[in-house]
Amino acid sequence: MAGKKVGNAVHRNRAKRLLRALFIANLPHLKKGDYVLVAKPALLKETFEVLSKTFDNTLKRSSLIL
Repeated sequence: MAGKKVGNAVHRNRAKRLLRALFIANLPHLKKGDYVLVAKPALLKETFEVLSKTFDNTLKRSSLIL
């Protein structure tokens, strides 16, 4: 989900694509369940590599990786 605080439609769609790509890349390692990803404006200011590392760290801290 990306609200209007993220930016205009182009920025919101980019944020959703980034989150979707991160999620799909980690999907084989995730525990079964429902996930809700919420885009924040800072998401668009980072590189994909930084986002990937942050996403991995967040999943590990949350014990969501098998």
